[in-house]
Amino acid sequence: MRAAVTGRSVAGQVFLLQVVIVLLLVVAAVVAQVLQVRRDSDTEAGNRSLAVAETFANAPGTAAALRTPDPTKLLQPKAEAVRKATGVDFVVVMNTDGIRYTHPKPDRIGKKFVGTIAPAVAGGIVTEHVNGTIGPLVQVVVPVKDSAGTVVGLVSAGITTAHVGGTADQQLPLLLWAAAAALALATGGTALVSRRLLRQTHGLGPHEMTRMYEHHDAVLHAVREGVLIVGDDARLLLANDEAHRLLGLPEDAERRSVLELGLDDETAALLASGRVATDEVHLVKDRLLAINQRPTDLRGGPAGSVTTLRDSTELRALSGRAEVARERLNMLYDAGVGIGTSLDVTRTAAELAELAVPRFADFATVDLFDAVLHGEEPRPGTALRRAAGAGVRDGSPLYPVGEHIRFVATSPQARSLTTGQSVVVPRLREAPGWRAQHPERTDQVLEFGIHSMITVPLRAGSLVLGVANFWRSEKPEPFDSEELALAEELVARAAVSIDNARRYTREHSMAVTLQRSLLPRTLPEQGALDIAYRYLPAQSGVGGDWFDVLPLSGARVALVVGDVVGHGLHAAATMGRLRTAVHNFSSLDLPPDELLGLLDELVGRIDQDETSADGSAAITGATCLYAVYDPVSRHCTLARAGHPPPAVVHPDGRVEFPEVPAGPPLGLGGLPFETAELELAEDSRLVLYTDGLVEDRDRDIDEGLELLRDALGRTPDASPEETCRTVLDRLPARPSDDVALIVARTRVLGADRVAEWQVPADPAAVSEVRASVTRTLTEWGLEELDFTTELILSELVTNAIRYGRAPIGVRLLRERTLICEVSDASTTSPHLRYAASTDEGGRGLFLVAQIAERWGTRYIPNGKIIWAEQPLP
Repeated sequence: MRAAVTGRSVAGQVFLLQVVIVLLLVVAAVVAQVLQVRRDSDTEAGNRSLAVAETFANAPGTAAALRTPDPTKLLQPKAEAVRKATGVDFVVVMNTDGIRYTHPKPDRIGKKFVGTIAPAVAGGIVTEHVNGTIGPLVQVVVPVKDSAGTVVGLVSAGITTAHVGGTADQQLPLLLWAAAAALALATGGTALVSRRLLRQTHGLGPHEMTRMYEHHDAVLHAVREGVLIVGDDARLLLANDEAHRLLGLPEDAERRSVLELGLDDETAALLASGRVATDEVHLVKDRLLAINQRPTDLRGGPAGSVTTLRDSTELRALSGRAEVARERLNMLYDAGVGIGTSLDVTRTAAELAELAVPRFADFATVDLFDAVLHGEEPRPGTALRRAAGAGVRDGSPLYPVGEHIRFVATSPQARSLTTGQSVVVPRLREAPGWRAQHPERTDQVLEFGIHSMITVPLRAGSLVLGVANFWRSEKPEPFDSEELALAEELVARAAVSIDNARRYTREHSMAVTLQRSLLPRTLPEQGALDIAYRYLPAQSGVGGDWFDVLPLSGARVALVVGDVVGHGLHAAATMGRLRTAVHNFSSLDLPPDELLGLLDELVGRIDQDETSADGSAAITGATCLYAVYDPVSRHCTLARAGHPPPAVVHPDGRVEFPEVPAGPPLGLGGLPFETAELELAEDSRLVLYTDGLVEDRDRDIDEGLELLRDALGRTPDASPEETCRTVLDRLPARPSDDVALIVARTRVLGADRVAEWQVPADPAAVSEVRASVTRTLTEWGLEELDFTTELILSELVTNAIRYGRAPIGVRLLRERTLICEVSDASTTSPHLRYAASTDEGGRGLFLVAQIAERWGTRYIPNGKIIWAEQPLP
């Protein structure tokens, strides 16, 4: 074929000539077809346009419509109907001056017709080819005559040639197929001629034939594989020198049947059959021969078969050892990727046992010190626990997983733990030291069929974490030194993973302990809110989510929820620092926005303090939501720093997410925080949470908020505990991030437990305040507190009158304690001091501090409040 294509032979020249002739014929036929189609298209377009125009011009009512005042109104619908029915592109009716009455585009009605109309006005027919806006077309103009034969108007119809030229699409593919068939026939004829001419010589000259024969002969006799060619009659046609040597063939073997050459029956039958064979191993005399056989007529050659012979006597032994080495390498590779997939000590030990069975041993057990299982360093001399086990059969009498084991000094395990060296026991029945461990159990082990073992210490640096034991029962051969080396390599890799898991367990336990010590263990007593909470740790370990409930003065309660980005000890420690700071700042009775501002400055200082030596700073990401609820006014003041908004479940079951201005996360600085104030009805539920509740890898926060809304909507009239349970039931058992959740149901301090008075700025008003307080305490049944309360209020009101500014107010709250509050418009806060013996004043606030359980000052937008609490009797 290559010779034919390149034209180096007669067949090639004939092939090229035929291709050129066929291509010329195809081009000529296509050109003729295109010209004929164009002519037919023009003729068809003219005939169709003429038929439509004449039919419309001679239609009843056309001439009469032209004489009406508004011909367009009558003729436009008809013209469009005819155009659509006949498939022409336009039907235009015009007067003898060429002014259109109809057109497919109404905006062209009333304009002059483009084309020749003079012959048609004279009573003739005009056919012309024009290039219109829609392409090349044929249009015909015919006259419209009245009954007297007078031309009263004109009708023009036209159609583009592209709309009637479908013949080419039908005939051109047929023509191309015919050309392709001609090319195929020409190619086939040329191939037959080439095959006829080149069959005997394959296109080679005498010198090329001689050189090819010399090369083939040299290769045939020099190759290190035996080569046989057998005809379809089972006669040997060719055998090279290596085949004579491997098979021991006689000198006159060629031209004889392979069944007569003295070969064994199996090998002779294979050679005579001519069937396909791939690396079949036959024993010929004292040699193992790998035989490959293929037929010679697969590509049109003569019938028969070609056979190659390879001596594999020595290779078989080498391949066996190579297979064992390959399997061991595979096992070590699998150990590298399959052991230590988790940071769990027990799971890592189980992965070692599962990998070893059954590829290396029939049973495998791993024994670790108890301290290792808890993340601590091993303590030699203590008992071990069986951490993992695997076997090819169930019901083995070996120690079960989970049992404590104390090995006797003569046992192989004890020797490994003491010396740090591996021990091989080829025959357990002959090992008295091993049998001394537990005579009854060891007898059961031997009866079960276990006969050999290897014990390898699990060493990580200078630490011995335990021992790994490999037992053999199915294979009769005992463990040998090569298998000991493999066991040590497997255990060495597993020991590193177990030690990593141990260290992680220790760090995780420390982080969990730290976090639990930093989170509130119990909620403080307060009467403003009924609270339930939940905290779920993340899958990846300890996180930085926290929450708190902080009683404030005036029976108010602060709720705080925060989140430190990240996991581990750093996040837990940062969380503890922020929680402590919130405790301290809340004692100042600051508004939520001011408290978050101070917290933002603290996080900024933390980032500055933790700048590393190279100047790079580890930025602390944290969010926080702080809310203060007042049970007297039922007002809740909130502010948030990059935290998800709270949810409110109203008493009627309606759920909403109130608009709380979203400040920046803590630590960014430079931007103020804003507060929002809500008025909550009694028995409303305020829900605070961290982002782990509503956001994870599989959904965004908007979807999570809708799921939370749905869960809260299913809990009308539910208690906070039931609400927490319902909300968390839709989460996975171990979420991808920490989840902190607080549900607080509001209570109201009724008017029967609140008393208020306005006090004039007159010292004489103090006695009136004492009298009013006495009456109120008598109504509340708190006569025992009468004296101390009068003393406290007398001092606080006197200070307000003397040092403060009007208006001055007094309020008593009966909650868990009796709360006395005195407010004034001054922002100056009194300070507790020790008065000298010669001082006339300065002892009143000291007496208040001694009598009251707690006292303090909080600032309000229009002044301050000094308060004091007394325990109820």
